[in-house]
Amino acid sequence: MSKQVWLITGAGRGMGVDFVRAALAAGHSVVASGRDRDRVSKVLGTSSDVLAVTLDVTSAADAEAAVRAAVDRFGRIDVLVNNAASFYAGYFEELTPAQIDQQLAASLIGPMNVTRAVLPVMRKQRSGHIISISSSAGLAAGFEFVSAYAASKFGLEGWMESLQAEIAPFGIATTIVNPGFFRTELLTEQSTNYAEPSIADYDDRRGPLVEYWKAQNGQQSGDPAKLARALITIASEKQPPRRFIAGADAIATAEQKIADVKAQIEAHPGTLDVTRRRLNFRAPACGQKTSHPVADIVQCGLCVTNV
Repeated sequence: MSKQVWLITGAGRGMGVDFVRAALAAGHSVVASGRDRDRVSKVLGTSSDVLAVTLDVTSAADAEAAVRAAVDRFGRIDVLVNNAASFYAGYFEELTPAQIDQQLAASLIGPMNVTRAVLPVMRKQRSGHIISISSSAGLAAGFEFVSAYAASKFGLEGWMESLQAEIAPFGIATTIVNPGFFRTELLTEQSTNYAEPSIADYDDRRGPLVEYWKAQNGQQSGDPAKLARALITIASEKQPPRRFIAGADAIATAEQKIADVKAQIEAHPGTLDVTRRRLNFRAPACGQKTSHPVADIVQCGLCVTNV
């Protein structure tokens, strides 16, 4: 594997730290960014292969400055990992418009800002790989308290899918990563903000949900270090997968989504016959298209993995 230059957002805490460490272990150079540059430097230490930069992804100016610093130091950017995000939890009616705006700014507009700054570099190179960390809530979100977060992730995925068609002619690949419940710092007080109770009709359900989310912090089943190593493998592929689903719970969510869509279509005959259709995935291991249902892909381990 040739040495790459990675730019990783949200690199001062949680899963971003694991991503940086995995890239360094694989022999790559990393531009590690975060809102607090000193924190990033303290967590990661000093290395000739690490450049810590200040980057609040909601700031286009920060994104442009980080990219300039990366090119000045390393000469190129091969892999961008849009990892930084936040979580505004609560019932939609109780979340304020400002909180919705902040959720979208961090988890949707933020990745757009950084990608916009990086694309001129990758176009000039005629190569690059943009990896955006979504969520199982970007696949399906039929549960309470995540309306704002799911909106940001569904938006992220729609943008990434469209972006892929626009930049593929320049030799730039894209991958959407759908992790399940991983032990990140997303549920810590620094990353999660709860809506203030304001509507009595939600009182009976709100308390138990807040307690549930707080109790999950640090108890998630997924190991972020394993996911980080998987990203290194994906980024080394000549034809990386456009989507990577990680974790048994995320796989189950994808399978349930497919089953629900098929059930809805079959309940309304004549709209579309999908009973004989299959999902098309590209296998990173061999670079060939497959036409397996998700269950088969899980079994052969091509594009979906339980980490």
